Parts: sequence; structure tokens; C-alpha cells
Amino acid sequence: MRVSDLIKSSRATLKHGKMRSLLTMLGIVIGISSVIVLMSIGQSAQDYILAQVQGLGSNLIIILPGGTNNGRLSSPASAQGIIITSLVQQDVDALARDPSISGVTEEARGQATASVGDNNETITFDSIPANYFTVRNFAVQTGYPFTDNDVQSLNHVAVIGSTLASTLFGPGSDPVGQYINVKNIQFKVVGVLASKGTGAFGVDQDNLVLVPITVGQKQMLGINYFSDIEVQANNAYTIPFVQSRVESILEQDHNITDPSKDDFTIETQQDVLSLLGNITSILTLFLAAIASISLVVGGIGIMNIMLVSVIERTKEIGLRKSVGATNNDILQQFLVESVMLTFIGGVIGIALGGVVVGLAWLIITKVADIAWTFAFPLSAVLLAVAVSSVTGIAFGIYPARQAAKKSPIEALRYE
Repeated sequence: MRVSDLIKSSRATLKHGKMRSLLTMLGIVIGISSVIVLMSIGQSAQDYILAQVQGLGSNLIIILPGGTNNGRLSSPASAQGIIITSLVQQDVDALARDPSISGVTEEARGQATASVGDNNETITFDSIPANYFTVRNFAVQTGYPFTDNDVQSLNHVAVIGSTLASTLFGPGSDPVGQYINVKNIQFKVVGVLASKGTGAFGVDQDNLVLVPITVGQKQMLGINYFSDIEVQANNAYTIPFVQSRVESILEQDHNITDPSKDDFTIETQQDVLSLLGNITSILTLFLAAIASISLVVGGIGIMNIMLVSVIERTKEIGLRKSVGATNNDILQQFLVESVMLTFIGGVIGIALGGVVVGLAWLIITKVADIAWTFAFPLSAVLLAVAVSSVTGIAFGIYPARQAAKKSPIEALRYE
């Protein structure tokens, strides 16, 4: 039997039972659209997270106090809330002298309440040197970043995040030149950061207060060590080489001869990107696997309906066999019907998934005002098509075989 005849016959059969066909396809439609939507959300989330990490700075290497004993990218003690005082000004000076390093910046981080009048907000404040803005790729939207003179003179000046500016001073207001209170110290706001989102260590960079490192260490925290040091690699050198130089310099500075006893942890931007990329990829696949369960349910529905169709069309099967149709012809006929159901359902599911993804993107970007990247991965569509095709064949074979095995004499006698 020719393929064109099979398709024509299957189309006529499906058209004859429109409502049954639509209800049968519904499971496939929901399954396919769910796979596409969840994979799209997963890919968008991955792009968003990786973009935030890439925004930390160019060729960035982060040095955290405290060593790790559990291998690469294990959490150092400082990241677990334990106070480690191993990073000091002597380390910054030593790193700054190395030609493979184009910039070194340090920070001392703390938590406090920032207030303006009756408005207050719990914030993270970072005590930083003036070059922090360049090394960490922090752009000031209005006003200006404080200078080396502000740092040396212990001037009470601050640059604040865009979200914090809106919270404390009101939406649309200009806080530059006004004052905020942090830990009972008044700071003059000299700049507002461009929106940057969540950065390293889970810190909301739009809710930050940046103050001179001298003021933060001496007057706000009362310490002489740093929460972390960040190094910008010279473009003339590779990141692994600069990382090895940082490790060598700090070990020499701290009189460490056994690398397993390092009292610091080095993480590169590429390490963080690789780790986050692996995590988000696994989550995306996990979401797709969950959505695929509905495809299995839809496939079982197709098999059930096709089995019912075989019983209802027993006489038709007997008649076809009596005029010369072979077992293979009957099997192909029912198998093509099953594949057509899943194919049409797959096409509708892909279209529906695209519409849902588009609506989700509009809601997230326009209503929630989040810089969400629209992602409609081709892999999701290919997976949807592949799964729907396999579903149609896998769940259509058994009913088709049952139809093909029927005896023409018994089929003609069936009432």
C-alpha cells in the first residue's frame, strides 16, 4: 500500500472522529508544550545567571580567606560564616607588584541598616578602594565614584545601588548630594550604580552601599583584614598562569611551603561559570524529564484509543483482508494513524509552548521588570519532535499488531 494512500486513509479516519482525535491529542499537546516551556525557562535562567557572573569583571580572580580540604570549588570556611583574618594589606601590595596582574582590589563586607528619615533598609555595605569600580566593572549611572583622595582622607561619602536609591529616596528621585545613615555614620551620596543584579556570594548589587575602605575598616568594622581580594589578570597572560602566580605570591607571603595547608582559596571567573553552567544544565534536564511524564501519559491515551478503534473497526479489518490487504498493510494503516495523531499534537504543542514562553517573557520583563533573556532553544523543539514521533510509534505498534493479527473470517463475523 502506497504511503500517500495510507496518509489519505488515516486522515479520513481521524477526521471522521474529530472530537475523539482532539481529546486523544490533548495529552501530547500538553506534554510537548510543557517540555518546551520548562526547557526554555531553564535555558533563560542559565543565560541570566551566567550573565550576572560575567558582569563581575573582566578576567577576574577571587581570593577568599580560609583554605579548603575537599577539592576544587569546595566552600572555604569564610563562606560558611567563620571569621578568617588571613588576607591583609601586605597581600594586596605583594600582588599589585606582579606584572601578570593589571589590577588588585580588596573589600571588607558587613551588614547594617541604611536609613533616610523614616525609610530604612537592611543592606550589605562594602568598604572598598577607589579602583574597585574599574576592576569589578561597576558603572555609576548618576554622580561619580569616590576617589583615592576620599579614601585617604576618610571622607564620609558613599555610592549606592539603584534599588536602594529608590527604596530610601523614592522612585525617580535623585539622591546624589543627599545623606544616608549607616551604623550611626552619615554618608553623603556621591553616586548611584547602574543596575547590576545579584553578584558574587549572593549579594544584591543593586542594594549595596559602597564606602571608602579606610572608613569601613576603621570606623564601621574595627578590623584590619579583608573579606576577599579580587585580582584582574593582565590580558597578556593566561588565567591559569595568573592563578598560579597569585597562589605562589600568597604562599610566599604567608610562609606556606605545603599547598595543602593554604589559608586562602582561589576561584576564577571561569570556575564559577563552569560550575553554575553544569548546575543549571542539570536542572533544565530535570525539568524536561518531569514534563516528559505527561508525554508518557499522552502516549498511553493514544494506545488506549487505538485499541478501542481496532475493536470498533474489526469488520473493516476483515473486509480489507478479504479483498487482498496483507497483515503488513493493516499494521501500517493503524501505525500511520497513531503517528499522525502524535505529529499533529506535537505541532500544536510546539506552537502553544512558544506562545506560553512569549507570555512568560512579557510578564517577567515588563511587569516584574527583570532583565530576562528570551530563550527558545532549538534543542527543546527537536526533543519535542523526537519524543512525539517515538511516542506515536512506540504506543501505536501494539494496537497496530493486534489489528494485523485478526483473522479475516472471524473479523467479518464480529458483531
